[in-house]
Amino acid sequence: MNPTRASSASRWLLTGLLAIGALTIAVPMYFTFVTALKTPSEMRGNLWALPKHWMWSNFTDAIQMTNFFQALGNSLIVTVLSIVFVIVTNSMVGYAIARNLHKRLYKGIFVYFLTALFIPFPIVMLPLVKEMAFLHLDNLAGLVILYVVYNLSFNVLLYVGYLSTVPTAFEEAAMLDGAGPFKTFWKVIFPLLGPVNATVAILTGLWVWNDFLLPLVLLSDQSSFTLPLVQNVFQGQFTTQYNLAFSSYLLALTPMLIIYLVLQRWIIGGVMRGAIK
Repeated sequence: MNPTRASSASRWLLTGLLAIGALTIAVPMYFTFVTALKTPSEMRGNLWALPKHWMWSNFTDAIQMTNFFQALGNSLIVTVLSIVFVIVTNSMVGYAIARNLHKRLYKGIFVYFLTALFIPFPIVMLPLVKEMAFLHLDNLAGLVILYVVYNLSFNVLLYVGYLSTVPTAFEEAAMLDGAGPFKTFWKVIFPLLGPVNATVAILTGLWVWNDFLLPLVLLSDQSSFTLPLVQNVFQGQFTTQYNLAFSSYLLALTPMLIIYLVLQRWIIGGVMRGAIK
């Protein structure tokens, strides 16, 4: 087969796959947008049709019903704190294990963390919630702690894999200059973890921002509810206010979309550098 013709066919196939992938995002987004701007009576008609009366007030109603700005503040606090503490603590644990993996104790700890990846959260959910309530941590602080701990297993795997490619010569030189383990880590190793830190921050941020189950079972005070949790207000016993619910979904989506558009250069660059490394 002609190489030029094969290359052209591959490009067309790739273009078709990308178009299909784009449609899987564009079609639900269109449906969400038009639904968010309809009146309740229009919801009984053609769901794909454009609204006859553009109800921008649906967004105002959704903000009032969900106490949107308070929930937004809670989500931002939990997400930012979780990302910071996850990177700081998980990177130190990963470094300690990676540099001592030849020792039986640290290898056992590493295997122990890996086994936690295979334990579904619902199995430990109720005992964990009761324990957090007993410790008076059934609040936003407790939520952050659980996100830090629950991310540890997967992130240790990432950090250990990445640190295995970082030469130990940097640390040996720092120790010869009189630096201790903590100073060596923060001054020498941590700056080299930029790509994997970016990957961990992205994965953690997306999970924490969108998580519904953990806040649902842990938080009892409505003033502490996060954005995914307040979406339940539109679900009644017999009916669901879909137009207001979809308006609220768009509002909850907007902050992460803005963050991505502003930081996409650094997000994509960090992930690509981590993959290449």
